[in-house]
Amino acid sequence: MKPDTLSFFERVYEVVRQIPFGCVTSYGAIAAYLGAARSARMVGYAMNNAHDKDVPAHRVVNRKGLLTGKHHFGGTHLMQQLLENEGVVVKDNQIQNFEKVFWNPSEAFPYQLA
Repeated sequence: MKPDTLSFFERVYEVVRQIPFGCVTSYGAIAAYLGAARSARMVGYAMNNAHDKDVPAHRVVNRKGLLTGKHHFGGTHLMQQLLENEGVVVKDNQIQNFEKVFWNPSEAFPYQLA
């Protein structure tokens, strides 16, 4: 991987580490916060590589609240179980009350953290 890609991934991980317990955010919200609004897919790639790091990747979902990254977790329902352990309600692979549990890094940190 290119050094700038690794740097981007580390910036993504720093944002994801800030997501509060019991909340979720989206790939696109992270990308927008980092000033790379069209890089939601790159945020997804970062999440795919985050499992050996101290990063709560289970708290990152798509813009509709779907658990699109669930197949990158061991077991078929691990992502859902981790979210439910935090009080997040999931039905049919989708976060319920998505607006209520959604955490927007751009609102939490008006200035770029990463």
